[in-house]
Amino acid sequence: MDKHYLTPLFEPESIVLFTGPQDAPEQQTPQARALLAHMAAQPFKGVVAPLDVHTTGTLGDLAQARADLAIVALPEDEILHALELAGRIKVKAALVLSASIGQAKAQEMHRVAQRHGFWLLGPNSQGFQRPALQLNACAAGELASAGQLALVSQSGALTASILDWARQNRVGFSSVISLGAHTQVGLWAVLDYLANDPHTHGVVVYMEGIANARRFTSALRGAAHAKPVVVLKAGRKQDGNVAAQTHSGAIVGSDEVFDAVLRRAGAVRVRSFVELFSAAKCLASRYRPVGRRLGVITNGGGPGVLAADYVNELGLQLGVLAADSVRELAPRVPKAATLTDLMDLTEDATVEHYRAALETAIKDRQLDGVLAIYSPKFGGDPEGVARELVQIRPRMSKPLVACWMGDSSVGAARHLLADAQIPSFRTPEAAVGAFGNIASFYQAQQLLQQTPPPLSSLAAPDVEGARLLIESVLTERRKVLTEMESKALLAAFHIPVTQTLLARSANEAMMIASQIGYPVALKIDSPDISHKSDVGGVALNVMNATAVRDIWQDMMAAVREKLPQARINGVTVQAMARKARGRELYIGVVTDDPFGPVIAFGAGGTMIELIHDHAMELPPLNQFLARRLIERSRVHETLGDWRGAPAVDLAALEQVLLRVSEMVCELPQLREMDINPIIVDEHGVVAVDARVVIGPAAQTSPGRAGKYGHLSILPYPQRFEQVWPLRGGGEYTVRPIHPDDAQMLQDMMRRLSPESRYFRFISNMAELPPQMLSRFTLIDYDREMALCAVVELEDGGEGDDKRKREKIIGVSRYITNPDQNSCEFSLVIDDAYAGQGLGTRMMLSIMDVAREKGLQEIIGLVLTQNVGMLKLMRSLGFEVKAYAEDPDFRLVTHPL
Repeated sequence: MDKHYLTPLFEPESIVLFTGPQDAPEQQTPQARALLAHMAAQPFKGVVAPLDVHTTGTLGDLAQARADLAIVALPEDEILHALELAGRIKVKAALVLSASIGQAKAQEMHRVAQRHGFWLLGPNSQGFQRPALQLNACAAGELASAGQLALVSQSGALTASILDWARQNRVGFSSVISLGAHTQVGLWAVLDYLANDPHTHGVVVYMEGIANARRFTSALRGAAHAKPVVVLKAGRKQDGNVAAQTHSGAIVGSDEVFDAVLRRAGAVRVRSFVELFSAAKCLASRYRPVGRRLGVITNGGGPGVLAADYVNELGLQLGVLAADSVRELAPRVPKAATLTDLMDLTEDATVEHYRAALETAIKDRQLDGVLAIYSPKFGGDPEGVARELVQIRPRMSKPLVACWMGDSSVGAARHLLADAQIPSFRTPEAAVGAFGNIASFYQAQQLLQQTPPPLSSLAAPDVEGARLLIESVLTERRKVLTEMESKALLAAFHIPVTQTLLARSANEAMMIASQIGYPVALKIDSPDISHKSDVGGVALNVMNATAVRDIWQDMMAAVREKLPQARINGVTVQAMARKARGRELYIGVVTDDPFGPVIAFGAGGTMIELIHDHAMELPPLNQFLARRLIERSRVHETLGDWRGAPAVDLAALEQVLLRVSEMVCELPQLREMDINPIIVDEHGVVAVDARVVIGPAAQTSPGRAGKYGHLSILPYPQRFEQVWPLRGGGEYTVRPIHPDDAQMLQDMMRRLSPESRYFRFISNMAELPPQMLSRFTLIDYDREMALCAVVELEDGGEGDDKRKREKIIGVSRYITNPDQNSCEFSLVIDDAYAGQGLGTRMMLSIMDVAREKGLQEIIGLVLTQNVGMLKLMRSLGFEVKAYAEDPDFRLVTHPL
């Protein structure tokens, strides 16, 4: 049970083949002929047995053909029969190599797999390769070299192209997996498997569509936290939502939302086939996340300047040597060399000069990575310089990328670099772009670590009042809130709004304006008008009562003439926002299919669609994410001291973003929202206009649970926090784990006795490997849960200056099984706290969470000699029974 459920598919020990008549190749499908040729060329390490789909053997005969994996490469009309036969011999997984099978037929195959309880990769898959196992169950090409990079592709043609490229560029793979359309084992399941595969250190994904956004996001976050993931997605959408009823819906396209999803999931997106290859080179070199400062070493000013220009274009930083490094390097390079920005060693650069520059660069903390550029010259030694890079590479803790320009004279040098797994490119721009992908992964990891709760630490909003307002509007069968209703919704979440009153007559408008104070703004109020200024429904800086009366009458007449069918409630009157040097911004919400609500931020006002400035982030937000969202917008540079205007109150702006995040989390009926403009200056922020579109709460999608099922990323589940007394005094807190707990979890692991570690991990390891530590602390709160018991300890200081620190003393967790009905648990308690009832409390708490998620059974494996755990299980009402697959374990189960 500690193995991944797709292990029989991708790591089979035995295979049965359904490929048609062995003595009549002309009757076999192209996929069958390719499969048999590839498996003959590179024999699989395990057992392979052919099986005829027309066999007349008895069940006893079929039992002899039992296998982990069935590979089916047959005509379409024979595939279902083969899958039925595979089910009868109890295979655990099946692969269907085929093309152009429709959805209806594919669903029949899925039902057969579900009925017999095996996993199905296909139909329409080109198969997969596992080079370390010498397994080429693939029709796409020859077996790749073994490596630590995994390729997952939804295109068979692209899979074949990448395999061909990899052979020429000495790139090896741990796995090559071609999915195809209508496969039962989807992209999310494969990512989940690769996240746990110890042979895979990086993942490259080519994708064309997503069947289940929630599971995809969850699996991608898990994989990207454990290892670098690079994604190329086809079918980018530029048109946005043509039916949108707000500015946000009109300017936000689904491809931009996908960008936001990848960024928040910790993955890196590339936009071309060339970039994908570049990223693959870097991942094959096992470079880890770094900063954005790239040092450039070159023997030619022109190539160096091209590299520096592209560094700026990508938003990277040109790394500059520290003063001490310059003083150390200057005597070791040509006198004409410049070291103030680029390390331009001049055309006289020799192998020794490159060695000196590289040795200095690897020690300088102001450089996060190094690009070495070599331009061919008469008498030069491109191979000698390449050997220097090869020799210094093992000593480098930062990325090293190379650009050997030219062609015939540098071919041998490129081979040296490729053999040493140093990414090498033909142009400075390509090399800088490759480093940019590595740096982007570093930034993405910072976003991945964020797990905000649904509500911030600010004053509690009036969630119930907001829900009542939405329900009243839906009762009237309306979807669009009026401006006054929209502002009331904002006010319920403590977002500052301008005072707004509705005038149903010209006289009423004059009285309201006199009470508010001039100047005022007048706006048409109608649930049928999305953009008021487009129909003459906005008047600003109205200075007196006479003007108010005339404008009210003219506005009502003009709008009725242009939109005679529109329902008009009247005209709102509001004070002009007195922020002479304020910046007009907008904050919006749009609901994407399939990823759910997304928050947008950028420049506002009437030119919003023309300016097209918007950055996006998935909710929930915290202060870190809100600040990064602001910084990604183009308008950000105007928020500091700008043309005589003082810097705005960024903290107030961040608070509004946090409030919008709360609205999105707590109000699943929210479909679209515009706060435009929202004006901010050094004194604060105020929402001048707002428009909200609502609808019935969305149905929970497969894999989603609870009140936050409309979100792609579930908030930190604060509601499971509880405080319990410790026997003998004191107390401890049981709460969900989060990424910041990694070091405390490692500390507890080190404190455990060897016996406790072995009982929990069936291993003598003294501490958790980094990949496992990441997987245990950054979790998807939908499909799994980990609760930690935490005590507070005093950590020095006296009186009011006493400092406290937390210590984890126990962890219980469960992971939902693939059947979505049951879960598998684990439990570990700090030895110093054994016998205090902690194990019982942690088990009861994790069972309560699983029960709330709708799971029906909790199960686990316990070592037979772990007498204490078995005693605890029996006391909690678990059924303890033998485990058929391994007599050293007992299977414990409990209905929920």
